[in-house]
Amino acid sequence: MLTEKEILKIFEESEAILKGHFLLSSGRHSGTYFEKFRILESPDITGKLALALKEKFKDESIELILGLATGGIILGYELASSFGTKAIFTERIKDKMALRRGFRIKKGQKLLIVEDVITTGGSVKETIGIAEEFQADIVGIAALVDRSGGRMNLGYPLKALLSLEVESFTPPDCPLCKRNLPLIKPGSRTVIPK
Repeated sequence: MLTEKEILKIFEESEAILKGHFLLSSGRHSGTYFEKFRILESPDITGKLALALKEKFKDESIELILGLATGGIILGYELASSFGTKAIFTERIKDKMALRRGFRIKKGQKLLIVEDVITTGGSVKETIGIAEEFQADIVGIAALVDRSGGRMNLGYPLKALLSLEVESFTPPDCPLCKRNLPLIKPGSRTVIPK
């Protein structure tokens, strides 16, 4: 099993940890961004990390993987392959997470929710709500990175490969804004005009 130190080294060697002034999907700002696609672009690395996550849930009888778009789809698919089950996903439609494409969750089905990077947990909470509507048996939440340093409470066990306390700020309280550092929207690498 990979140690957290080894996993951090994988992130660093993949150049997946960026420093700057970033606009997160939660709307918060941070000086650190985890570019998960620098990890997920490599099937062998993604497979290793999926196996490390599987190890954290090895005593559970997982019947379905529910990933969150976008990075949770790839990671969820790899986890489903290792568990020998199906992988489905939620995606954002008009600012709300939704289950589409004919995906179904059976009542009582043992389900593992998979996310790439968790900051506020907002998208995960929406996905939990969807799984609860179907009366799934939510075993837990698996993630590559928990930016709360283990303080995140989602009502179900959260097991992340990296649990780091990484500061994020509301825009009015952002010290990076006050220093006039360019704000970057990751993914697009777009600099947001002031």
